[in-house]
Amino acid sequence: MPSNKLIDPKDLQVSKAFLNQLIDVLQQDICDNRKKYQLWTTGGIGPGVTSSYYQTVYDSDFTLGPSNPIFDITVGIPSPAVKDDGIASVLTLGADSGGKYLYPSSSLMMREKHENYEQYAAEVLGNNTSLFTLPVDASPNSSNITETEIDSALFLHFKRTFCRDAIKESTFSMGMYTTASWTSTGSSPYSYDPGLGGRQNLYSASVNGLSFWTDKDAPLQKFFSQNGGPWSYLIDAANTTRAVGRIYYQHGLVVLDIEKITSSSQFHSGTIDGMTPTGQLTLGGPGTQTAGKSKLIPDLMCSGSIDNIIDHFCESRFGCSATTAIAFQNVTNINSLLVYCYVMPQDFNVSANPTYIEPFGTTNAGRITIYDPSLPEEVQDTFTYITTLGLYDASGGLLAVAKLSRPIEKNASRALTFRVRLDF
Repeated sequence: MPSNKLIDPKDLQVSKAFLNQLIDVLQQDICDNRKKYQLWTTGGIGPGVTSSYYQTVYDSDFTLGPSNPIFDITVGIPSPAVKDDGIASVLTLGADSGGKYLYPSSSLMMREKHENYEQYAAEVLGNNTSLFTLPVDASPNSSNITETEIDSALFLHFKRTFCRDAIKESTFSMGMYTTASWTSTGSSPYSYDPGLGGRQNLYSASVNGLSFWTDKDAPLQKFFSQNGGPWSYLIDAANTTRAVGRIYYQHGLVVLDIEKITSSSQFHSGTIDGMTPTGQLTLGGPGTQTAGKSKLIPDLMCSGSIDNIIDHFCESRFGCSATTAIAFQNVTNINSLLVYCYVMPQDFNVSANPTYIEPFGTTNAGRITIYDPSLPEEVQDTFTYITTLGLYDASGGLLAVAKLSRPIEKNASRALTFRVRLDF
């Protein structure tokens, strides 16, 4: 009797299934559980400035073992070579002999902000000189196809642990405050201090400034690009004709236009990092040249370090309560190979175990060991108990092992079918 059988190709079947999980990101995680990678530093004037290129938001204190990274957050500005009429073009002092753009000492990390923008453009647009754009009118069947270029971008890049194979379409939603919260002076016309030490002045943000961005029921069709895969516009939930960003589902990437998700009329003031003898720069505060005139764009976006800007968004724009800030469903693709193993009545009725048959030279030689020697020869129908199935390649290499939950008797009067499922 055979101890193995060939599997016919028609006995193989490939199937696909999908698993969705709801991901809920809290405001307090974005506010408090962020890891910084301060790898960029200046020299020369004062104590210098140290900053990260990006920060990572965790689902709990990142110094603890069980914590998991949820997403990376950073900002980007296109360089003058990419957008000749952007905020960087107005600020630049020209370029050096190596082609690097020069900026005044009152600005920080402009070239690094260019690199962030170009990195994501190369990833999903296919070219680091491309620009992220949004339609002026996102209403259905609109004849207005004019697009605006994203000059100041906020990037949220979700980890594979949470977005898995993709973010599920039409499930993404996030809430942000379009205006920052007020300082402790109460009567000041200025907003929350965007500096690293501003948390002690943090009051709850105005509920009137809370807005939601979503891809659910977006009137525009879903798009597909060679590099970015399937993507869609993020729209203002209160005004579905207004696009505020893009979402790339398979990359787990959200690109938001900071000009569209924040108020352009609110002034900002506070202490941020700067190339000064004290290592700090006062932005828009009373008694300064920019008093009552500084705004998020272009002032904080150009003068602040990447850490300053991220701190401002995470501690003020998202909020710091136990309320949900971001929610979506992910997609896990489950590909399965089903192998149907048919066992005919004549198959696998004898074990290859040497103890199965009484050895020659003994009184009951040739008889099944477990049988009563007093039984006549004609009732010795062989049988086995199947406990394990092994799948082998053409060279005899073991590929997979399937264990049965309980032994199943196999004899000459039984035909069995086993279905082995391999998920990958």
